[in-house]
Amino acid sequence: MEGEGGEAKVAEEATWRDSKLFSEAERVALEYAERVTYTDQKVDDALFVRLKQHYSEAQIVELTAAIALENFRSKFNPTLGVESQGFCMIAKR
Repeated sequence: MEGEGGEAKVAEEATWRDSKLFSEAERVALEYAERVTYTDQKVDDALFVRLKQHYSEAQIVELTAAIALENFRSKFNPTLGVESQGFCMIAKR
């Protein structure tokens, strides 16, 4: 995500569609991440058109790789009991 508003954006990530903190580029990236992640959703041509308005093809590939890696971690780590190493501590609400 873009450089400003880090912790505030993390706090509003669950409501990114309604939050004023996210740019249009961030919103389309988050929508893309959701569609890649949820098996009942599809990434269609219309979403790729919107992605290409904000990101180059190389950036879309990198974004896709980052999403895929996090999806991998979300399945791999809990299954094998891999816990946080404490590098990114976010205070609980």
